[in-house]
Amino acid sequence: QVQLAESGGGLVQPGGSLRLSCAASGGTFSMYTGAWFRQPPGKEREFVSAISWSGTTTYYADSVKGRFAISRDNAKKTVDLQMNSLKPEDTAIYYCALRPRGMLTDVTAGVQGRYNYWGQGTQVTVSS
Repeated sequence: QVQLAESGGGLVQPGGSLRLSCAASGGTFSMYTGAWFRQPPGKEREFVSAISWSGTTTYYADSVKGRFAISRDNAKKTVDLQMNSLKPEDTAIYYCALRPRGMLTDVTAGVQGRYNYWGQGTQVTVSS
């Protein structure tokens, strides 16, 4: 059974940067598409970014394009999210998720029901 653990969250000022890391254990990491979701206070969980098993295909929510960058290291079994130019509206609990490797499109990347494994989340707070 695959288990995921997020780390790297914290409190930062607007315009600052954070790098989140998701470490996987169990299973065969390269067989899965990786993704990050987030849940702002009082709101539903939303899609942030996804990356294919090979790392050659990535997708981003419009709200984070140009500011966030997703990456993966199959040898280390990690999926990272580099967050730059952070805004107060980026404040949320960030979750890592995996789904079986397969057809990945801009539409299916954000379908939460397709993801089989989820981490417990890490808090990101952007405030002055």
